[in-house]
Amino acid sequence: MTLLTIDNIEKRYGGVHAVAGVSFSVAAGERVALIGPNGAGKTTCFNMIGGQIRPDAGRVGLNGEDVTGLPSRKLFRKGVGRTFQIAATFGSMTVLENVQLALLSHERKALRLLGEATSAAKDEAHELLAAVGLESQSDRPCDQLAYGDVKRLELAMALANAPRLLLMDEPTAGMAPRERHELMALVSRISAQRDLSVLFTEHDMDVVFGHADRIVVLDCGRLVAQGTQEEVRVDPEVKRIYLGDAA
Repeated sequence: MTLLTIDNIEKRYGGVHAVAGVSFSVAAGERVALIGPNGAGKTTCFNMIGGQIRPDAGRVGLNGEDVTGLPSRKLFRKGVGRTFQIAATFGSMTVLENVQLALLSHERKALRLLGEATSAAKDEAHELLAAVGLESQSDRPCDQLAYGDVKRLELAMALANAPRLLLMDEPTAGMAPRERHELMALVSRISAQRDLSVLFTEHDMDVVFGHADRIVVLDCGRLVAQGTQEEVRVDPEVKRIYLGDAA
């Protein structure tokens, strides 16, 4: 079943065509990598899907519903989770409180006194921390975590709204090679367990070819290839503009 449908989306900035008629889809439970060289348009495309930027043309569909241009807060209510290149966590709060606050936000209670986070949704928060391997660190202040653990915490927070689609913007940026693969292996396991679709941008080709079911390749704002790992790896245009000898 197709969960996410991107149909001919476009974005211009003055005379620059940042994204020009890009179309692809993500099936339920599928992990898709969106890649391309610097300036390819993948960040603009990603942000149009995530509600940070409104497309000038085209359509974004989620489970058959037109969600084109909906802001990220409304997409969150419709089951879209998001992680960022720079992890969005609260350093002065404990690991557990960060996840509790994400759960309260999903329940539309986040504007109450933050003290409520010390007692609300504890069981659910512990379950999410266990899922990402952080339950033993639940009482630690977030600003004392190693960077790899901060990224795991952000993943737990992104799962607080039980998303059907998880958008991950360069999830392994700043991580050591071993940590990158450990994080994405965790994402793959959670995706399989929850039938969770994942769309992620990534520069590390070892991560892309190690953890994506399919790959979408952009260059100069245009779609140049999409398909399985092997289909993309041998595509002559992809090799010319991006992979080169790495293929």
